[in-house]
Amino acid sequence: MMNTPDRASLLHRIQAEDFALYEVALYLDAHPGCKKALRYYKEHKKLAAELKNAFEEQYGPLTIGGNRNEQHWDWVSGPWPWEKEAN
Repeated sequence: MMNTPDRASLLHRIQAEDFALYEVALYLDAHPGCKKALRYYKEHKKLAAELKNAFEEQYGPLTIGGNRNEQHWDWVSGPWPWEKEAN
C-alpha cells in the first residue's frame, strides 16, 4: 500500500515544483538553447502536473480550472487553502 502524503506536505511539494519551474524558466529566458535546462523543465513540469492532479483527486480543486465534478461546482466547497481549517 502506497503512503499518501497529507494535504500540507502535498501542497509543499507542489510549491517546490512550481518554484523550480519558475527558476528554470528564468534561466531558459537567458539561455534558450540549453538542452539540459529544457530537459529539467520538462521533467519538473510533468512532476508538478502529477502532484497537482493527485492533490485535486484527494482534496478537491487547487485552482479554478481543477473542478472535476460535472454535476456540482466544487470550487466553492471549502475550506480554501488559506483558511485555518485547511491547514
